[in-house]
Amino acid sequence: MTRVDAGVVVGPMEDLLPGEGRAYAVDGRQIAVFRMTDGTLRATDAVCPHKGGPLADGQFDLGQIVCPLHQYAFRFTDGGCASGEIGSVGVYRVEDRDGQIVVWL
Repeated sequence: MTRVDAGVVVGPMEDLLPGEGRAYAVDGRQIAVFRMTDGTLRATDAVCPHKGGPLADGQFDLGQIVCPLHQYAFRFTDGGCASGEIGSVGVYRVEDRDGQIVVWL
């Protein structure tokens, strides 16, 4: 794992297409990184707190990720569940640094 300014390089931007999400192992945690259709990045915990659904496989837009198992939606701004029924997910700083995806925990 390469570190950049206390962030962790998880892979090249070219491996994550616009509109795609992917889970990465970062310091022993599973983090889901999403590349928006506008090219920006978002990152959350990769596992839904409800039943462990794979959030990287969910549908998302600029505002939220929807778990593919039971359709709970989590906001990218604060990780809160849009319906308020279950817990939240962690949200993380992520950015493109010279063609590399860098995540800060």
